Amino acid sequence: MTPFRIGHGFDVHALVSGRDCIIGGVHIPHPVGLDGHSDADVLLHAICDALLGAAALGDIGKHFPPSDMRYKGIDSRELLRHVVELLKSENFQVGNIDATVICEAPRLGPHILRIRENIASDCQVNINLINVKATTTERLGFTGRGEGIAAEAIVLIYTQV
Repeated sequence: MTPFRIGHGFDVHALVSGRDCIIGGVHIPHPVGLDGHSDADVLLHAICDALLGAAALGDIGKHFPPSDMRYKGIDSRELLRHVVELLKSENFQVGNIDATVICEAPRLGPHILRIRENIASDCQVNINLINVKATTTERLGFTGRGEGIAAEAIVLIYTQV
């Protein structure tokens, strides 16, 4: 078994009225929220996909299909914790996570520390192994027009000894 593995995840959700804006497990004050079957936490979904990909365990849709009503409105932190347990069952540990949220609004700077704390807690690692950045697309594309939010994550996992 390869002792180190790298995974990449990407997710996007539309912004709509009548939904909460939850990013990294933090309720972000914003007039619109993310649309999806679960709580639509675009950042945690990208991280889940990256972790599952690194372990060659498929993707978030395989493990938590939108057709399954058990996941309707579910807190994505629960999904992340489940993914971490799956990794542990395969003898993997999270090494580090570097993620980027792409949106014009809301501004995430004031929330980054709490987001990192949530991810570190759910992944059972020290916060210094979790990096989250926010960027814009300079008003270009669907994120620039405020139609949605995207997130990317790159993770390193390693085999436990």
